[in-house]
Amino acid sequence: MLSEKMQDALNAQMNWEIFSAHIYLSMSSHFSQIGLPGIAQWMNAQYQEEMFHAMKFFAYINEAGGHARLGTIDTPPYEWKTPLAAFEDALAHEQGVTARINELANLAIEEKNHAVGIFLQWFISEQVEEEDTVGGIVGKLKLVGDGGGLFMLDRDLGTRVFTPPVKA
Repeated sequence: MLSEKMQDALNAQMNWEIFSAHIYLSMSSHFSQIGLPGIAQWMNAQYQEEMFHAMKFFAYINEAGGHARLGTIDTPPYEWKTPLAAFEDALAHEQGVTARINELANLAIEEKNHAVGIFLQWFISEQVEEEDTVGGIVGKLKLVGDGGGLFMLDRDLGTRVFTPPVKA
């Protein structure tokens, strides 16, 4: 059973995950428009992953006896000066998501809601991977700059395909 406070917090995170998806979809459109289809593909796969995260929250809230409630989603930015700026924004966003997930875990501990705590462990591990991946791309973009290396990185990032994890 979810307390009202926990239900509200989980719903807020579900809606934040949808907002995250919108950011990545907006980035995908941006990179498509500026002729970097590989980065656009990477961002599209990230959009799908964020929607998968949102749906995990949606399903969990309902399974735990709560009511998943969709809220208003803010309009994300739609232009970035450079690929590096976009990925730096993505990294800062992911760091914010990590902080939000950690706050949810703290609330689960505070409420002694072990089921929610167990549910959140997957997201805690996922955020380590998210920050590492995006941080690695930021590092590569700093190395290659805006020269020919950018097109090689674009090609490499374009190979990403979102594959939903197998349910454990």
